[in-house]
Amino acid sequence: MEKVLIITYYWPPAGGPGVQRWLKFVKYLRDFGIEPVVYIPENPNYPMLDKSFVNEIPQGITILKKPIFEPYQLAGIFAKNQTKTISKGIIAAEKNQSLLQKSLLFIRGNLFIPDARKFWIKPSVKFLKNYLEEEGIKKIITTGPPHSLHLIGLKLKQELDLKWIADFRDPWTQIGYHRKLKLTEASKQKHENLEREVLNSADQIITTSFTTKAEFSEKTSKSINVITNGFDGIENLEENIELDNKFSISHIGSLLSERNPENLWLAIAELVQDNSDFAGDLELKLAGTISEEVIASIKSVGLGEKLQLLGYIDHKQAIALQQKSRLLLLIEIDSEETRGIIPGKLFEYLMAKRPILAIGPEKWDVEQILKETGAGEYFQYLEKKQLKSIILANYGYYKNRESNFVKGDIQQYHRKNLTKKLANLLKTV
Repeated sequence: MEKVLIITYYWPPAGGPGVQRWLKFVKYLRDFGIEPVVYIPENPNYPMLDKSFVNEIPQGITILKKPIFEPYQLAGIFAKNQTKTISKGIIAAEKNQSLLQKSLLFIRGNLFIPDARKFWIKPSVKFLKNYLEEEGIKKIITTGPPHSLHLIGLKLKQELDLKWIADFRDPWTQIGYHRKLKLTEASKQKHENLEREVLNSADQIITTSFTTKAEFSEKTSKSINVITNGFDGIENLEENIELDNKFSISHIGSLLSERNPENLWLAIAELVQDNSDFAGDLELKLAGTISEEVIASIKSVGLGEKLQLLGYIDHKQAIALQQKSRLLLLIEIDSEETRGIIPGKLFEYLMAKRPILAIGPEKWDVEQILKETGAGEYFQYLEKKQLKSIILANYGYYKNRESNFVKGDIQQYHRKNLTKKLANLLKTV
């Protein structure tokens, strides 16, 4: 089998959606005649851990490790909580930022370009150059963020005769939090120059969203392929699922300060006030890191007693929560920069086959997938009347004891089918 080197920062025991994309690709690549070799940091500073992913690493996979120096490790001595939230992309509104937070953001944005993992570039290039030549590997993949890993691919491409695919799980300069990093004009220009150099040097580019492909197409003429994230479940799952006894509305994952659909909370609160049955049946479950602003908004409309803050739960627990819930929330920041963000949990929601209520920006890519699969409804932040209507409709299914499982075709988003697309790309690059 042809060997391909995959350079990734996130790998088990890292938690969160970033690790799952390439863990699942690695799981299935052998089925399509490709032997993956994985290169990861030896001592990473992961913002969250989920040891359950370790059991999913395929047996016999070659995993290469080299030490990494990360400034987060030093900064964490003095400001552990702040560095962890910045690392996760959780950045409070500027008016709520302390002087320490503002300083850390300025340092992160202007001294560590493209990101705080930049110190892994030189030692990685030195090590991998020798390894690739010795093993005769001619194809590599870098996945970001962190986008510093694309600079490893760039330098290897410049020094060796190989083919390079750059996989963008998120945008680079057009991601929502980029403008919060307090960049000077010089730093902003440096980010843009590096992004453009990567886009124009890679042999193939992969994005996880349609919007990001369109944005990158304005910066390069190179071939760009959309391979979304996906799910890795089993068919007929609904036959073995026992749904919550209560009418549970659940969100799994981080809710940032700006990811706060106040009209949704108002819509739910008005239904509670107007319908005593609804009030008695309702449970609002939030799992993951939830900002104080979001919690305050929910409590301010009188939903405090209905709110269950579950904290961080591992992947297995998250899947179980999704499968049991009556209605699943998918929420994105309401801005033009987030139109191309398709959260990884969307695909796990698809696997659960539970109805999805998505709230996000105008022209959000998620709308296209929901329409293709018939898996739920999409609304913008201001559509309170429509939100009340769809919640009430789903509550009606609950009261009528209808399971309301999604019946649409979701198999195109199974991880194995997505890996087939990747394998075909690797064979033709």
